[in-house]
Amino acid sequence: MKKFFGEFKKFISRGNIIDLAVGVIIGGAFTAIVTALTNKILMPVINWLLALIVGGDGMDAVYTFLKKAYTVDANGDTIVDLANSIYIDWGAFIIAIIDFLLIALVLFVIIKALMKAQDMAKASASKYPTKDERKQLKERGVNLKDRKQVLVKTEELRAEKKANEEAEVEANKKPTTDELLADILAELRKK
Repeated sequence: MKKFFGEFKKFISRGNIIDLAVGVIIGGAFTAIVTALTNKILMPVINWLLALIVGGDGMDAVYTFLKKAYTVDANGDTIVDLANSIYIDWGAFIIAIIDFLLIALVLFVIIKALMKAQDMAKASASKYPTKDERKQLKERGVNLKDRKQVLVKTEELRAEKKANEEAEVEANKKPTTDELLADILAELRKK
């Protein structure tokens, strides 16, 4: 039992669990916002358009009755009793689809914006020197408090490092068979 609660404590204390809990809470609030947008703004417009085109009450009255039950209202008119009828509520289904699509769209836009912001932050951070580069710049007498000078000298240091690496690769490069044969042929022609 102690092992179980120890594992549970370890699981709960992980940082991503807290992030997940915050995400669920924000997601619930966000769902309420999207549902209000759908039910209070979009659906009245859709119902109005449907009423103009098709007639009737729009999405609120889109039912397929499997079994109708009737009742008499206060005026003595016979009306369909929805509480006792068996029906498929297509309007509620379509509203749920619209809710889903809106939530998916907004989440897509938010995630895309966050990823772009992360990429921009990484690109910006890559301009600044690493710990080793800062040490080398300090050894060269660069004032690390002068941002412009640090950025310029970092670029120079990286270009120098890249040139040295390329030169080292070129120096360690073994000649190909064709190059060796060309050298041998050149030596033979000299003699």
